[in-house]
This record gives sequence, structure tokens and C-alpha cells, in this order.
Amino acid sequence: MASFRRPFRDRAHAGRELAELLARYRDLSPLVLGLPRGGVPVAYEVARALDAPLDVWVARKLGAPGEPELGMGAVAEGGEVFVDAHIVRAVGATDDDVNRVVARETAEVERRAKRFRLGADPPQVSGRVVIIVDDGIATGGTARAALRALRRKGPRRLVLAVPVGATETLDALASEADDVVCTSPQAELYAIGLWYEDFEPVEDDEVAALLERARRHRPAARGAPADRLGAVERAVRIPIGDADLHGDVAVPARAEGLVLFAHGSGSSRKSPRNRFVAGALRKAGLATLLFDLLTEDEEIADEIDAHLRFDIDLLARRLVAATDWARQQGDLRDLRIGYFGASTGAAAAIIAAVQRADLAGAVVSRGGRPDLAEEWLARVRAPTLFIVGGDDREVLHLNRAALQRVQAPKALKIVPHATHLFEETGALAQVADAAAEWFCRYLARPRVEARP
Repeated sequence: MASFRRPFRDRAHAGRELAELLARYRDLSPLVLGLPRGGVPVAYEVARALDAPLDVWVARKLGAPGEPELGMGAVAEGGEVFVDAHIVRAVGATDDDVNRVVARETAEVERRAKRFRLGADPPQVSGRVVIIVDDGIATGGTARAALRALRRKGPRRLVLAVPVGATETLDALASEADDVVCTSPQAELYAIGLWYEDFEPVEDDEVAALLERARRHRPAARGAPADRLGAVERAVRIPIGDADLHGDVAVPARAEGLVLFAHGSGSSRKSPRNRFVAGALRKAGLATLLFDLLTEDEEIADEIDAHLRFDIDLLARRLVAATDWARQQGDLRDLRIGYFGASTGAAAAIIAAVQRADLAGAVVSRGGRPDLAEEWLARVRAPTLFIVGGDDREVLHLNRAALQRVQAPKALKIVPHATHLFEETGALAQVADAAAEWFCRYLARPRVEARP
């Protein structure tokens, strides 16, 4: 055991080393896909180094009956199933055994894909350079299933990249990929974990956090397409004294109002949940402004101790500053203001609605913490909607108490069986529908009746 060389401190270190070998792909606008769960920390470093978007492609090993650690094949997103007939015969698995394992793991693939993408669609890979990353390859079953599934979607070039792998397996996978990149190929691999000093298991929450962090720091898309109402999202900078906040604004034709998003709990303008809701609002004829409430340096500091996301006064000042900035923009100045607050951002939305009462026409809170603006609740005059998951019991209790203090038109929308992040199938769509209906009701311009 002492003779084994451990070239990688952890998965992040392995990812940085692997990224150096992939530098030639940086100018080809690649898409980086991590194989959850262990491949995602590696892929995160690769995507960051290549300035590329990060997503996942979920694949699962088919554990042999009675020997779950022994893979007799794999399943992957896209319905791909790979079965190693030699191992199936060796372990004496019947067709029924294999079918049961395939059904179970296929369901788990679907569950994890929804969990990690928050219900969003898989990434578009057709015509793109796609780099699929894992933390290591031994038998290669999951990688093979993922490569075959992706190949059927027509990528321009399909690259398999791993820090360590068995040379025999890498050679075999060369027929599935256009390029196989490995930092440390091994003739005798034994076990992937032996090549890492730290090879702790990766949990679902860590995968979700890395994907969210990658989305937050992803460069704004160039040439973003217009939606069906002609809203083209454009990047903006909102001055806040000696710094600027980055934002994305979109204004559909004949917009009825402008909704400013106030996120919380370490999220950003790239939050997939807020972007999903923003898309629904634009389809309903509302302009949207998503922006980072913290500067890049503040975000880094907040990741360490999470102190700024609970600085409600700071978040509210930033939201008010963004409101004032919007009133100076030609295509925004005449639109009535709505605030959509999530988590601690809901408290900032409450305060901003009080401080800009002449402009604020409506407030919506998603899984929010309005209790953090307790002394402001009774002063809100804008119609206020609280949306909470039915299974988010502590936050639901806090929202019910806050609702009692609001004197303006108000409502509580409970999404049945939903948890705090509304990750359950259809839950976020219910949030978007309720928010769109509320904002359209209260931000629409008064209609003047024609006199005879």
C-alpha cells in the first residue's frame, strides 16, 4: 500500500490538474458535464478553468444481486442501458434480476436529474463540444452508458476526461469518445480512491451547491434569443457608490410592470429557480430585473460565513438602489414596480416596498423570511403574497405569523407537499403561476373606459 503514489489531494485538485490538459478546448465554447456525484467537484474546476457552463449527466451503476459494489452494467439519462453479459453470467444473475435492477436505477437516474437541475430540461448538446468528467474510471460502465446516450444527441465532439483511470478501460472507451483525456492513467488501478489523499463521499447537497455556484459565476450568454413577446435579456450594471452590481433585464412588448428579484441564502441573479419564475413573468407580459445583491468580493466573503445574506438592511438598500436606477432607464421608468423576494431577500423586498411605497405595486415572497423585517410588516401598503411549501413547516409557521401583521391586501399560497426549494415536480410551476397572476393583477395599468 505504501508504494502507491497519490497524485491528487482531493477532487478539486484533480480537476485543476485535468483542466490543464483540456486547455485546447477553451476557445471552442465547450459544455462540461460532470457524472454525479464524485465527478461534479472535478468538473466544477474544469468548467471554471475553461470558462464553460457546467451541468450534469446522470448515470448509475447496475449493482449485481448480492454484490452491489460489483457493476454488471449501467444506465444513463436518455434511456441508455449498458449490460456487461460476462459479469451477468459470472454472478449468475437472471433476466428478471437484471430487469429489476435496471428499473430501480433508471428511476433513481430520473430522480437525481430532476433534483440537480431543479426540474429544468437537460442541456442541449447537439453541435457542441461536450466534455464529460468523472473522478476516475475503473470498469467504465457508467462512463460508457453516458457516452452512448450523449452520442445519440449529436455533439460536435465528445470528450471523456478523468484524473485517473485504468488504461485497459480507457483504451476500450476510446471507441465511444472522440478524445479521451486522463491525467494519470494506471495499468493497475486497484481502486480509484487510492489515488486521492481525500476521497470522502460526495453528497447530493454538495453537487447541488457546486452547480448553483457555477451558474452564479457563468458569463452572461451572448446573443440571447428573444422570447415570444420579444423580450431580449441584456446585461446591465447598477452603480452603488464605489462599486457596481451585475444584473440582467428583459422587457417584453407592452410590458405591464417591472419585477425586481431579491434573492437570498447565497443565491444570485443566475439562480435557476428565480430565472424559471422570471421567464414565466415575461410570458405574462412583465419586465424582469434579476441582479446580484452582493459584489463579487462580497459573495466570496459570504460563502465563508454567510453573514451578508442575513444583513437585511444591506440587502434592502441595494434593492432600493436598483429601484432608483430603474426609474432612470428609458424603457423602465414608466413601469410600476413589483418585488419578488426569496428566502432572506423577501425581508429586503418588504422593506423596499415601504421605502418606495409610491412606486411599489405588489410584493411576492417565495419560501421567504418576512419575519426578518418584522417591524416593517405593518407599514406595507403594497398587496403582498406569501408562497410557501406545505412541507416547509417552520417557514410556513413564520409566514403565517407575518401575514397577520400585514395590513395591505394579502394572501398566503401553500403549495401542497412542496419543501423549501420547491424541487418537487410541478411545485415551482405553481409558484410561477401564482406570482404571475398576483403581479398582473396589481401592476397592470388602470384601464380608462371610453365615454359615449
